[in-house]
Amino acid sequence: MIPTPMSILVVGSVALDTVDTPFGSADRVLGGSANYFAAAASLFEAASVRMVGVVGADYPMADLDFLAGRGVDLTGIEQAAGESFSWKGRYHYDLNSRDTLWTRLGVFAEFQPRIPEAFRASKHVFLGNIDPVLQLDVLDQVESPELVACDTMNFWIEGSRDALLKLLARVDLIMVNDAEARQLADEPNLLKAARWIRERGPKWVVIKKGEHGAMLYADERIFFVPGFPLESVYDPTGAGDAFAGGFMGYLASAPTIDTTALRAAMVYGSATGSFAVEAFSVDRFRTLGIGEVARRVDDFREMTFFEHDTSTIHG
Repeated sequence: MIPTPMSILVVGSVALDTVDTPFGSADRVLGGSANYFAAAASLFEAASVRMVGVVGADYPMADLDFLAGRGVDLTGIEQAAGESFSWKGRYHYDLNSRDTLWTRLGVFAEFQPRIPEAFRASKHVFLGNIDPVLQLDVLDQVESPELVACDTMNFWIEGSRDALLKLLARVDLIMVNDAEARQLADEPNLLKAARWIRERGPKWVVIKKGEHGAMLYADERIFFVPGFPLESVYDPTGAGDAFAGGFMGYLASAPTIDTTALRAAMVYGSATGSFAVEAFSVDRFRTLGIGEVARRVDDFREMTFFEHDTSTIHG
């Protein structure tokens, strides 16, 4: 018997990126949190991904056909008059830092998420990096999801803090990078910052550290997964959203969301995030299959597993 796919609603940006790195460049290619998330989450057969976002009249909608071909429901993508959200950035040599050269919000500036009726009963919800006021509005439109996860950034932490704190009380999981966690909690120690965030509502906190991996804080336990070592890295844009997509995509196939499932989701998320950086835009996902993801998960296991009898050192 084939299990019923788990519905995952993602609400976020659907953008056009122009990216310069020391290893190449790309002009007006698919970007945005919703695109990267959906590209990763839709790799999992148990995930039925639904996208909500807005684009302008200039958006190359045909470029999203590969997502539709993998079962992603794009009926929540609104095409409005005007130009699409676009961004240009230049990465430094180590790819850990970048300069934003310009940001053009276009129709995204007036984005008011309208969740289609057919999407409102989605079991899992991922709130991409948008204004927390809009994230709260999305939660007012959905019907009793089993899992709500969100992302945010320093801009919202500084400028919409009150709304963000209200959001924390309504989500199960938050994904932030290390700098954002410290800023949100006003605490330099990541363990204390994670505890502060959990006390505001989320049961689980994921802190991403780029090429250095990610950490899961649940109860008083910590689980760490390293970044996957790669020889060829072209574009780190969207790696965090691809991590989130792999994380949520894996949970869609888990019989229950417990510590074991969350730890496995961390590894699958790290795997999909690592594929994102191997090409510009979402191009690596166009030909990627779940078998290749599973093999990379096996590589993670091989890199981190060891057997050791502590009695040999203390009798």
